[in-house]
Amino acid sequence: MREVKLSSPLTVLSVGVAAVLWTQAANAATADDMPNTTLQTITVTANSSVRDSVQEDSVYIDDYTPAAQASHLSDFLDVVPGVDVGGTSSVNQRIRVRGLDDTNLKVTIDGARQEGALFYHMGDVTIDPDLLKQAEVSVGNNSVTLGNDAIGGAVAFETVDAADLLKPGQTVGAKIHAGYGSNNDELLTSATVYGAPTENIDLLAYYGKRDANAGEDGSGRKIQTEDSEGENILLKAGAYVGQDHHVGASFSRTENKGLFPLRPDFPAGGWNPILPQEVKRDTYALDHNYNPANQLVDIDTNVYQTSTQILRNSDGEPGFEFDAEVKTTGGKVQNTSIVDSSIIDGIKGTHKLIAGVEHYKKESEMSRDFADASTDEATNTSVYLEDQWQIGKLSLTPGVRYDRYESPEFVSAGKTYDNVVGALAASYEIAPRTQLFASYTQLFNGPDLSQTIFNTDGAGTYVNDDLKAEEGDNAEVGIATTLRGLTTANDSLKLSGKYFETNIENYIEFVRAGNGRVGLDCATGQLNGSCQGVINNDEDFKIKGVELSADYRVDNFNMGLSYARARSKGEETGYNITSVSGSGSESGDKYMVNLGYAPTETTELGWRSTYVASVTPNTAGDDNEKPNYDVHDIFMSYTPTQVEGLKATLGVYNIFDETYASHASRNSIDDDYTDFEMGRNIKTSLTYQF
Repeated sequence: MREVKLSSPLTVLSVGVAAVLWTQAANAATADDMPNTTLQTITVTANSSVRDSVQEDSVYIDDYTPAAQASHLSDFLDVVPGVDVGGTSSVNQRIRVRGLDDTNLKVTIDGARQEGALFYHMGDVTIDPDLLKQAEVSVGNNSVTLGNDAIGGAVAFETVDAADLLKPGQTVGAKIHAGYGSNNDELLTSATVYGAPTENIDLLAYYGKRDANAGEDGSGRKIQTEDSEGENILLKAGAYVGQDHHVGASFSRTENKGLFPLRPDFPAGGWNPILPQEVKRDTYALDHNYNPANQLVDIDTNVYQTSTQILRNSDGEPGFEFDAEVKTTGGKVQNTSIVDSSIIDGIKGTHKLIAGVEHYKKESEMSRDFADASTDEATNTSVYLEDQWQIGKLSLTPGVRYDRYESPEFVSAGKTYDNVVGALAASYEIAPRTQLFASYTQLFNGPDLSQTIFNTDGAGTYVNDDLKAEEGDNAEVGIATTLRGLTTANDSLKLSGKYFETNIENYIEFVRAGNGRVGLDCATGQLNGSCQGVINNDEDFKIKGVELSADYRVDNFNMGLSYARARSKGEETGYNITSVSGSGSESGDKYMVNLGYAPTETTELGWRSTYVASVTPNTAGDDNEKPNYDVHDIFMSYTPTQVEGLKATLGVYNIFDETYASHASRNSIDDDYTDFEMGRNIKTSLTYQF
């Protein structure tokens, strides 16, 4: 059977290896090391380098889903230095990169942009980890290929393919998975059927359910929902047409329904009523690759439509029932060419030219039980060119991108923004497997749609036709090295460190009105009025920080250490960047330790420790400290040789029952307004693939 081509990694001008290992990564340095019975995996790639030559030293976290038994994005994305995921429930997953939330990140699922924001009291990323094959993370924007809505970087989720599960020579297979979590009585069951009926066609069908009750924090308080039901569907098909073409189609759905708090980022009960609600994401995608025997032509095309929807049933209480939806329709065509050239006196250089065009439209629609339906939309068209130029030990990567962004009518009067940005990265191999690197990227972000539940077709809204797009730049510098043979012939130590500065001009903020809030003047946009709307902050912001990691492995043991720090500051007031979660965007310095040991070929053991230092945000009206916390997880997995394809995993997460809230979640000095994480949780799972 012909090997099915997998999607390539995000093309990013990364600068430094910034990842933390997990236990199975010790034995997964190359594809040949992975057994044929490898189950569904998640790979977290964290800005491995400026270019592919350094990216080969990336830390890949294989078999992560069965290891962490992930039920929330924080279960695996938090291992990436510079990345934090807040929110406790499945409907409130908030990704932050260097303090910037997902409204300033490019988030995709199978290439489909997840645009817009539904409600600032909940997250905007609706996906279950059980669907995923990998998550590629760009910590910071270091490439013109990312484009609009990527001030802080990008996260690209990819769902599993049949090619990831089929064993050599196998034409049909299946995988059955069951998992249980003790803290919230969570039960996950899923089944996947996949096959290759001919050598050129592959098919996959997945169905999963995740049901849970209310969990408890370390102090025994109930957190979030009292009852929820999750349902996931994934359908995929791929086919080779001739020798040069591959086409694919997919549909995925994540649906969560149950009793959720009116404001999901606060604890349930009391002042925060629990209502029947449903959150659903549907994503349709088509892709095509044309790759003839010509190194100048490798064309990838994808078109998609994705929608995320909140349905709330107020049980007869007026004013709380609504149907809010954000839909994004778009496509991208990108060609990669390899060009060899002679420069001076026979010195050879290689150009990897990436040229692309992208267009997408995002639409919001809101209907309520007390008002007429309202809509708004925005569109973006862009072209870009990047040249990855390798000259011996030196790599240079210039890039340029043009965006034409037509903004929402009821945010900035449909104003059109034409913008050109440039980028330049360089790396140099100063010693074998040791590189110095630096990059500079200009940033652009047009005004987003208004939060869907506040969309009123302009009623009670200050429409800001003077609104400026967010602009700025991101600069990074660092070093990455791999040392081998330190204590034995086959050990290795990967070290990396980078320093970054991100400047943001014209930072865009949403101003609420009513109930004692500041509000905007409906005619002038000045503060202290009765209208809501969007304005540019009066000052520019700078985010500075460092990200360090060390990864040692030898034989069947590995150890990883990482440290991350990011701080934002206004140039005039010194205030931090504000956060939609109600407190500053700052997170305390994060330290992580990961240990992995495989005493036998069938058994693996792992330990992860996370310490986050306290931090006091400096924002207008908010100087409440976010306390430090120290969390430890341990797990073991067993793959019996007697039953091929069977794997059992047992883990204890938050072993010491720590009471804490992620710094990426809503924090307050009042426990009734703090989104606490789950206390001790014992998880067990069993997977059988045949």
